[in-house]
Amino acid sequence: MGHFSISDLEQLSGVKAHTIRIWEQRYGILRPVRTATNIRTYCDDDLRRLLNVATLCNRGHRISQVARLSEQELMDAVISCNNDENNYCQQVNGLLAAMLHMDEPQLSSLMNNATRKLGFEDAILHVAYPFLQRIGVMWQAGCVNPAQEHLVTNLLRQKIMAAIDAVPPVKPAEVRRWVLFLPEGEMHELALLFMNYALRARGHHVLYLGQNLPITELEAICASYEPHAICTVMTAVPERDKVQEFIDELHRLCPSPTLFLYGPLVQQENIRLPFNAIKVRLMTDFLALVEEMQPTAAKEALVLAKT
Repeated sequence: MGHFSISDLEQLSGVKAHTIRIWEQRYGILRPVRTATNIRTYCDDDLRRLLNVATLCNRGHRISQVARLSEQELMDAVISCNNDENNYCQQVNGLLAAMLHMDEPQLSSLMNNATRKLGFEDAILHVAYPFLQRIGVMWQAGCVNPAQEHLVTNLLRQKIMAAIDAVPPVKPAEVRRWVLFLPEGEMHELALLFMNYALRARGHHVLYLGQNLPITELEAICASYEPHAICTVMTAVPERDKVQEFIDELHRLCPSPTLFLYGPLVQQENIRLPFNAIKVRLMTDFLALVEEMQPTAAKEALVLAKT
């Protein structure tokens, strides 16, 4: 069970600490306990209720009315109003509340609704990504348990895989060819999976090698597949002081393709890039770069798909 301070609740919910105190004292929406030093601490149920209350208040409901709702009535009201395609914060709050409740059907339903309203790519960029960022903050604070994190990761992985399967295949000889892989020991796959989808949706051919690939395998792959570009994501692997060595070895094995390097470990200021490497800071930067490389026919098809 999580133990949150009021500043934790403020950061995770977007509701100011002053407002949280008023809602607590005036309307009793939260039930904190006090430590031996008289400091308020809040639990998972408090955070989940606050997220739901904030969602309804952001939709124009009066706090005095929301405070009188039972837990079930509160959840039903949140579900019924979670269809606003432009209110990303509200949708993220709904996902967080469902995650804390380990409510897999609700998580899936909310993501499906976001995809239906926004399209798959915008649902990932504007809803799923902020959702994962909030989970990251909660993980660092010790407020998310491994089961909750695995539930979300596997659900999103399933959604991305389904979207990839729905993209019509292209012949590798006729388009730009990409190799996507994660370094040996790296298991954080969601960003790479989304890149896989984005490339395929834009008419590129992708050889997706996934997690935990020994870098030495790439030399033979480049010789046989002859990719135009190679993309990898470094989240937890290699160790920070080994990143430069990894990039240099990647360049040595694959000197011809353009190397796209993404992930927090790549953002170190002292990293020296070989001539054929591009450091990608944001996922939107990656998509912009891919758009520039996109075949004309695929660009037109993508525009039509978004309209």
